[in-house]
Amino acid sequence: MSNLVLILIMQLFYVPMLALRTICMVKKLTLLTSIFGVLESLIYVFGLSLVLTGEQSILEMLVYAFGFGMGLIVGIYVENRLAIGYTSVIANIREKNMALITHLRENGYGVTVFEGEGRESSRYRLDILTKRSLENELLNIINRFEPSAFIIFYEPKLFKGGYILELMKKRIAKR
Repeated sequence: MSNLVLILIMQLFYVPMLALRTICMVKKLTLLTSIFGVLESLIYVFGLSLVLTGEQSILEMLVYAFGFGMGLIVGIYVENRLAIGYTSVIANIREKNMALITHLRENGYGVTVFEGEGRESSRYRLDILTKRSLENELLNIINRFEPSAFIIFYEPKLFKGGYILELMKKRIAKR
């Protein structure tokens, strides 16, 4: 029985490490990728040795597989809480809402405004780059000022230039 619990616990640590290592690797976060890789391999070798030594019961193998599935859920939860990286947000609004634009800028968000032609009228597009950890806060601000806004979130792979890092430093200092 103790082996079953240990196997489950090992999987609940191993699989989130696997997920975080993969995410960090995709985002080119070299040091974090390496750290998660070392931890992942230590846990993997120890956990696998528990399953493959001894009698190799069907129940232990099933717990190993169940733990893997549960570990994926934990890994997704942890990554969402860490919110590593940035998000590019496009908000499409009907009017040039200067109150919204000013509020976003005063709260450390970089906003670029474009005017375009929609199907029924002119539209305004706000391009906003922010940290993923601030997505919900940004969404709440936009919804407060423009409840009918059409909003799209993208995860940029690479960006260069601009003053997003300066804005983020100011925002963190304000807190």
